[in-house]
Amino acid sequence: MESDNGKGLILAVASSVFIGSSFILKKKGLKRAGAIGTRAGYGGYTYLLEPLWWAGMITMIVGEAANFVAYIYAPAVLVTPLGALSIIISAVLAHFLLKEKLKKMGVLGCVSCIVGSVVIVIHAPKEQTPNSVEEIWNLATQPAFLIYVAITMSIVLALILHFEPLCGQTNILVYIGICSLMGALTVMSIKAIGIAIKLTMEGVSQIGYPQTWLFVMVAATCVVTQLIYLNKGLDSCICSIACLFFRQT
Repeated sequence: MESDNGKGLILAVASSVFIGSSFILKKKGLKRAGAIGTRAGYGGYTYLLEPLWWAGMITMIVGEAANFVAYIYAPAVLVTPLGALSIIISAVLAHFLLKEKLKKMGVLGCVSCIVGSVVIVIHAPKEQTPNSVEEIWNLATQPAFLIYVAITMSIVLALILHFEPLCGQTNILVYIGICSLMGALTVMSIKAIGIAIKLTMEGVSQIGYPQTWLFVMVAATCVVTQLIYLNKGLDSCICSIACLFFRQT
């Protein structure tokens, strides 16, 4: 288990490097696309024709893939907080490439991310891997968790249907809320998929369980939703570091 945690740690850190870099590339791509067409924040998709945005997208996919594999080896309580390290990468690159200046409180926030990540890594618990996807499904269908999911989705729908058209362009918290709330469900579903893959590789196939594919559909839906509103938030946010920070929460 300690060896698995080490693998997860390395993959999570590598993921943060790729994801932190991808935000800067995507931000520059969105700026270029916004100069020649409708901005993403206003519902435009001109950025799909911008090579720099695609470079950032590919970098993000590599980072997310590393993050996904990290969930196979290490507990979510170790992998998820390490995503905050991408803020450090983004902050450094934003300073040189986007000319965004960090103030004292911003520097303090970056230091806090590093300290917090180190503390979590040191005290990360060993993970007890479930024996099947069905066991995960039983946990996911507990009343308390279902209530949590219902509340989360209700808030997300309210943000998308009511608040996003009303004040999405003037209040970055709308996009932040959508991405953060959906991100919580993304982490849980991806963790379930990771466990299913790990068990299958160990000879206990989980492919035949319908619950496996349900988790895949949930993860895909959450990721696509996050991607759409993350681009809107990144295009609307003056500071790319701020948008990245709330993406990690």
